[in-house]
Amino acid sequence: MLSKFERYPLTFGPTPIEELSRLSEHLGGDIALFAKREDCNSGLAFGGNKIRKLEYIVPDAIASNADTLVTIGGVQSNHTRQVAAVAAKIGMKCRLVQESWVPFQDAVYDRVGNILMSRVMGAEIELVDEGFDIGIRESWENALADVKAKGGKPYAIPAGASVHKYGGLGFVGFAEEVRAQEAEMGITFDYIIVCTVTGSTHAGMLVGFAADGRARNVIGIDASGTPEQTKLQVLDIARKTAELVELGSDITADDVVLNEDYAYPLYGVPSEETNEAIRLCARMEGMMTDPVYEGKSMQGMIDLVRKGFFPAGSKVLYAHLGGVPAINGYSYIYRNG
Repeated sequence: MLSKFERYPLTFGPTPIEELSRLSEHLGGDIALFAKREDCNSGLAFGGNKIRKLEYIVPDAIASNADTLVTIGGVQSNHTRQVAAVAAKIGMKCRLVQESWVPFQDAVYDRVGNILMSRVMGAEIELVDEGFDIGIRESWENALADVKAKGGKPYAIPAGASVHKYGGLGFVGFAEEVRAQEAEMGITFDYIIVCTVTGSTHAGMLVGFAADGRARNVIGIDASGTPEQTKLQVLDIARKTAELVELGSDITADDVVLNEDYAYPLYGVPSEETNEAIRLCARMEGMMTDPVYEGKSMQGMIDLVRKGFFPAGSKVLYAHLGGVPAINGYSYIYRNG
């Protein structure tokens, strides 16, 4: 489905799929859990799911003769860190707007983890005291105008690279990659678990798996705390991506499966249950997840297994999207493990 689109290679290649056998056994052994390690997908500042998306966005940025990538996220945004890394890799400047999306008061929150790496990589960072929203932000539009006013040539990448016209393509590719790996492994995954916030990771997967009738087998775990807005955005991106790749079938609202039970208490703030899931996964598998995204989708998957949501014998693929550097901003929570 992606052969007609130009791709700028930024990843190591197909990301590995590993069986989480100890975690599966701990949860009763009736469900086989696997993880696809997007957190190991690139050498660019610890990689992550946005690198996969940016492979299809970078050619357009280069073709536009831009000299500065301009994007937005929270203070501990994984996305902004990955855009900063890609800008360094392709020789462009980077302007990051980092809003106060998370009401979290750790003393080092704005000095470690993702934002630290963005600074080291030379990104120009503007801290803006505005709350969380997945939509288009005035502060980002102002940054684009400012780069232009100073003689630069900005290239606009929205939050999470999500509402970009090519934002969903990378995770259509994810689905195609999974199918090839399933053929090699001799198995088929019954469900795919993904954390959902700005929407294009979920939307791309949905379109990619719609090609073999598994759109509704993609279970989004909401971490936004704004599920109505998030669900509409996933649907919009999925429909536009389906048209772009010429899927040949309609995407409906029912195709967007979004579980709203685990985003509490707020975006970017982990519940005690999220923290327990992070610790359990780490101690069973040595696989780190973060308090903002992957910890919440891990919490969701673990809880769904415990509740009997998945039929016995199911094979469940957890999409590990990266983001562990953010855990450094939450160091006080985990000071004793």
